Amino acid sequence: MGVHVVVGATGGTGTALVRELLGRGEVVRAVSRRGDCAVPGVEAVAGDAADARRMREVCDGAAAVYNCVNPPFAQWRAVFPETVRSLVAAAGAADAVLAFADDTWMYGAVDGPMTEETPVRPVSELGVFRAWLAEMTLAAHYRGAARTVIARGGELYGPNVESLFGQNLFGRATLGRRPILFGDPTLPLTPTYIGDFARTLATVAADPTAHGQVWHTPHPAPTTALDFTALATTAKPITLPSGVTTALKLVSPVVRQGAQLLYQFHQPFIVNGNKFTAAYPQTPTPYADGVAATLTWYQGHKHQIRTTALPS
Repeated sequence: MGVHVVVGATGGTGTALVRELLGRGEVVRAVSRRGDCAVPGVEAVAGDAADARRMREVCDGAAAVYNCVNPPFAQWRAVFPETVRSLVAAAGAADAVLAFADDTWMYGAVDGPMTEETPVRPVSELGVFRAWLAEMTLAAHYRGAARTVIARGGELYGPNVESLFGQNLFGRATLGRRPILFGDPTLPLTPTYIGDFARTLATVAADPTAHGQVWHTPHPAPTTALDFTALATTAKPITLPSGVTTALKLVSPVVRQGAQLLYQFHQPFIVNGNKFTAAYPQTPTPYADGVAATLTWYQGHKHQIRTTALPS
């Protein structure tokens, strides 16, 4: 037994993971820069994830450490590599497993479902960066610096999640505005509900036989952006094709800085989680249930919705 240390505990993934771990009866230490946490029943402490000495302190006595850090894109180069190094060292010193919350950007332009065996062929700078961080994390396991494991999800959605489906779909739907979609909204995709992502992280961290591997979050059957959007609103979506640079700059910082990732919505975006479901009995959250929970959260956080200059 030991404490479960969630680093980056105030973001969408970190908050969902804290709740998941508490639901499993674990003792949770929530680490963030400000030292606050919206979830009651945890030990909230302040710490800079890139500060190796501080991370070693906050991870003392840990059974598991979770890297849920998600700095702004502009800070990635300065923050992310040092964060991985500091958490590997901290987890190793505590003899704890380090679980990394990852995405699928390193796979690049694929023409079918993404599995854990899909070649790493990034087509964007951010994808190259994510591939490097994942390699750093797994290399630590195989050189004996720390036990590590990686969980990957697709385009995230859910309470407190900032993504292309965040403000653009749920925020605007909450305000009665038309949602904004990118690329071809008729292509198949598998949005990842944040609660399922958190369960995947907690599950593979708890199982020593899963360590040293990559695991994809399971999903319901593929949907389309149009059908997914229809679960949230009856309003006709605004579809932005590629190359609409002016419109992208109006939408949000996530879109503005992550425009290089929009290629994902011009191809099937299917994350295959069969490896996980073959090993663990976890039923994915139906899209209708995940959308309803997300809308409920946005209704209670209208003050956080950022409006745009695009048509209503």
